[in-house]
Amino acid sequence: MSLIHGLVRIGSALCLLAPSVFAAEAVQHVDAEACKQCHEEIYTQWKGSMHANSSALKDPIHGAFYRKVIGDPTQEDLRTKKGQYPVCLKCHAPVAAMDKKTKLDARKSYADGISCTTCHSFKAFKGTDTADGKPLYGIDAYEIDKTSLHGPSGISYTTERTPEGATWPTPVHHPVPIEGNKTALFKSNDACMGCHEKRSNAHGTPLCRTGNEYRTSNNFVSCQACHMAIVSVPKMKDGEVVPGEMVNIPDHSMAGGHDGKMITRGLAMSMDTRREGDTIKATLIVRNRLPHAYPTGAPFRNFFIRVATYDKDGKMLWKNYKVHPIKDDPKAAFWYTLGDETGKPTSPPTATQVLKDTRLKPNEVRTLEYDIPLEPGTSIVRAEALYDLMLPPIKAKMKDKLPADLLQPKLAASAEIRL
Repeated sequence: MSLIHGLVRIGSALCLLAPSVFAAEAVQHVDAEACKQCHEEIYTQWKGSMHANSSALKDPIHGAFYRKVIGDPTQEDLRTKKGQYPVCLKCHAPVAAMDKKTKLDARKSYADGISCTTCHSFKAFKGTDTADGKPLYGIDAYEIDKTSLHGPSGISYTTERTPEGATWPTPVHHPVPIEGNKTALFKSNDACMGCHEKRSNAHGTPLCRTGNEYRTSNNFVSCQACHMAIVSVPKMKDGEVVPGEMVNIPDHSMAGGHDGKMITRGLAMSMDTRREGDTIKATLIVRNRLPHAYPTGAPFRNFFIRVATYDKDGKMLWKNYKVHPIKDDPKAAFWYTLGDETGKPTSPPTATQVLKDTRLKPNEVRTLEYDIPLEPGTSIVRAEALYDLMLPPIKAKMKDKLPADLLQPKLAASAEIRL
């Protein structure tokens, strides 16, 4: 079965969905639950994604910063200290931003974050800057259609019923019209760059810069090739799996920096050791397998390498740092450091400069050398790359505001040698 055919067939009863669900509303105001009635598999993937949880109501990290800098996301008419509409909403709650609202629980489509109809109303990518150089953030970077949805197939859908006994695609019914987007927007990186291009704070300091990183890689793989790969999943109907039936769809979980599998896919590490007297000479090779920096995205994401020796019972005998590599072994810390006007580290909203960027560049291979003391009983040398969503100083300040699992680093890669 072809991909398009599979998408059309998903929940065939969907074609009975009344157009009144969408009546008298801009399509962006239609919440994802309406789409679930027919596209259950896609909805289930999206529901667990960071896109579905991008608003300050659902994303604990973004929400903590938002409450500190902007205010309560359940309040209307919030503004920055300069009296401006919060630009972060243009990516994190784009439907609310279209309506210039800040009360994110006022509509489900606001709380949905980056919902089905957010992306599927894109007509064209305008770029991330205006002709006179002013930045276009998030939803503003796209030409938006408020009456029709858009899809990647190039085929237009109508609101007319499919004739009895007719075979697809003569014609294909949908509760609202779908324009076959013939610009290939949804298969290009432009579909992502509105939010994932270089994004700066109010001081002009670059925060997220994935798009810029990608361009330096001279790589031609699309964002979707990794983050929305075609997957085969069980067909669902009325919330239940249909036994023995599978559908092929682009993965709408859009996994990224919060997903353990994506974290491990992006990094490779190997190690060689040799003994010289009472010293173990260790050489670590760390490789970024991605066409953007590792880590990328939010500027407080980082990873560090722990190198340690153990005896045969697993007791640690030596480690390359006491508190954290940022302080004790800087070459083993891969991070993006922001500072204020005095050069002191600060949080993203208040940063005026980039102090340091030691992350792995796209496809970079980096070598780390260690002289490890050979303690009596040393049996194992192990290196672990640990991925962290937050930098230690920020975690210390926010530990009471964030779930425990977000405060724990995740294993991204490891190498071990038994002596």
